[in-house]
Amino acid sequence: MMFVKNIFTAGFFTVLGLQVQAQQKDSISTINNPLGEIVISGQFSPQSVNKSIYNVTVISREMIDRQGGNNLADVLNQTLNINIIPTAKTGKSGVKLFGLGSSYFKILVDNIPLINEEGFGSGSDLTQINLDDIAQIEIVEGAMGVDYGANAVTGIINIITKKSSQYKWEITPSVQEESVGNEYNLRDKGRHIQSIKVGHKLSDNLFASVSYIHNDFKGFWDDRKGQYHAVDDFKRGYSWLPKNQHNVKALLNYYNDHYRVYYKFEFFDETMKDFNDNVSMNVNKPTATSNPIADDAIHNPQRFFHLLNASGRVRDAFNFDASFSYQKQETTVDRYQYRILSDEKFNQRQYVTESRDGFYSKGLFSNFINNDKFDFQAGYEVSQHKGYSSSLENLKEAIPVTKTLGSYDFFASSEIVLSDRLSLRPGYRAMTSNLLPTQHAASLTAKYLFNQGYELRGHLGMSPRLPNFEELYTYMVDVNHDIQGNENLKAEKGWSASLNLKKNFIVDETFEMENNLSVRALLVSDFIELIQMDSSPKNYKFENLDKYHNYSFTYNNNMRFDNLTAGIGFTYAGMIKEIYKSPKGTTDKMLFSGQLNANIGYLLPKTNTSFSLFFKYNGPEYKFTTVAESGPVDPTKPLVYVKGKQNPYSLLDITVHQPFLDKKFSATVGVRNLLNVKETKTSTSSGEAHSAASSTQLLAYGTSVFVKIQYFLNFK
Repeated sequence: MMFVKNIFTAGFFTVLGLQVQAQQKDSISTINNPLGEIVISGQFSPQSVNKSIYNVTVISREMIDRQGGNNLADVLNQTLNINIIPTAKTGKSGVKLFGLGSSYFKILVDNIPLINEEGFGSGSDLTQINLDDIAQIEIVEGAMGVDYGANAVTGIINIITKKSSQYKWEITPSVQEESVGNEYNLRDKGRHIQSIKVGHKLSDNLFASVSYIHNDFKGFWDDRKGQYHAVDDFKRGYSWLPKNQHNVKALLNYYNDHYRVYYKFEFFDETMKDFNDNVSMNVNKPTATSNPIADDAIHNPQRFFHLLNASGRVRDAFNFDASFSYQKQETTVDRYQYRILSDEKFNQRQYVTESRDGFYSKGLFSNFINNDKFDFQAGYEVSQHKGYSSSLENLKEAIPVTKTLGSYDFFASSEIVLSDRLSLRPGYRAMTSNLLPTQHAASLTAKYLFNQGYELRGHLGMSPRLPNFEELYTYMVDVNHDIQGNENLKAEKGWSASLNLKKNFIVDETFEMENNLSVRALLVSDFIELIQMDSSPKNYKFENLDKYHNYSFTYNNNMRFDNLTAGIGFTYAGMIKEIYKSPKGTTDKMLFSGQLNANIGYLLPKTNTSFSLFFKYNGPEYKFTTVAESGPVDPTKPLVYVKGKQNPYSLLDITVHQPFLDKKFSATVGVRNLLNVKETKTSTSSGEAHSAASSTQLLAYGTSVFVKIQYFLNFK
């Protein structure tokens, strides 16, 4: 195919002129070994994944490279219990974990929640989180309110960045060329990514690095005809909006035997172009000519991230780990009318639709007692951010409200080793806020070691989910709409319980296998819903109404035999949502869904060529939705509920990685979404107050091909 040839040609000639003078550590020259992984999330101090009292899932740097992942959405697409939900019209990718959206779990970078439209940590757009400096990704499932505060109802995703190097200098330029479906050229189609990372050991104790990545997604044309299409046939624009991202990161890290201090900076800038498919032909009858006009917009989110962290030990008194972060995110929209034939903008108006400006600090203090049987940790977490957000900004009637939200948490936990086999970790957190009553979270985690290497972990945890800006302060009232927030909303309450049984089999140096079995229960009460208060005129308001239950069973098996790695896992879940005012016996039925994933990797020792295959099956999903009765709507009658279904779909990715020139140069070639999935049929949406329900769920833009080429200039 021509677009495949173009990708290979562009990638090769872009880096052909670079010269290499030093050796490189190949990131996937060895088969991934999960048994030796060190984890950070939820620990008093970094330790091996097997010693962790929590069940932590690790996505290693090797696995990220094998998948050819550039942002968080690329990688999590193949992860069990997680569903990536892209939205072509906004360009964002959200996520569901255990059937609940991104407001119910936290995304952190080095244990620090990332600011976004909903505040700190929750509701992040996964396509805005680049992975160029990532060491590994850690996932902890279940309510983690004690360790990570509010909104960690279904779990946390912690992105651990690289902070040191074994080399004096590390210089890594790379280029990636990728088709978008079957669309590709060097001008206005495809995905074009360039990056460079430079790391330098200034001394034995001081390391600095800086990186830049440019991700130019030209959009998915599909059956559309782009920006310059001047016919009123609803074919103008793109099926997926073009996005151009720039990301700059910097790190300065000082460390010695007693403490470490590092500073991190990040700047993210994205330009997303929205070309209206509704073209006004603007006909001039006397001259029989037309000057087509469209109402277009450019969305420009920007994010600044500052982090200062200090950790170590104060003499023989205690260990400390303190972080201070200032973050700012702002989205500016430039709306204008566009004369298509003359490429001219007029009637421009620019305004800010979303703004966040916040301070965050977290401190951990532990190891007060030098005792192998008992450890104690106390901590605080403070966040304060000011701003506003309106997800309804495209409607002129939406009025954003600026507010300052502050939370001030104090928590404590202890690790108690009762015997060589049994250890416990109880914990408690108090969460105060300037807007909501004090919230509480408690947890109890246990680990028991059986004979023959079996490990049993149990976790009981709590975490509230705080109402966001939209739920609290939305105000959009006119002749067509009446949608209002509710400042009297309560926090949702989340509880989870889980059991995990793990067994590692190590036969010899060439063969090892890990089996992991988990069962979980999740309950959320005071679930916030947007409900219709009156039918004529339609009036909507956010209220605490429903309850949500999720019960799941997950099995994972990972093995390594010589140069072959393989993994397989499946999960099966049942969900009940107790819907307010639904007829008894109508919506209290268990709805089931399942997922299966598998991966295979093989390394050819003679050539260091690695082959990887990733597969994930997402089974059908069900949900009760409301439908309109025939005849006039009567608010005194009970709503009519039907069971909607989203059809199943599967994702299949294949990659090949090859180092060259004594591992100074590498190429990764891959095919994403080999089964050419684009969307799936669904009847699980009831629509929203201002939009109709969709009959399809967008998933991807079809099969795409990519090639990534890297040079490694490393000097001892």
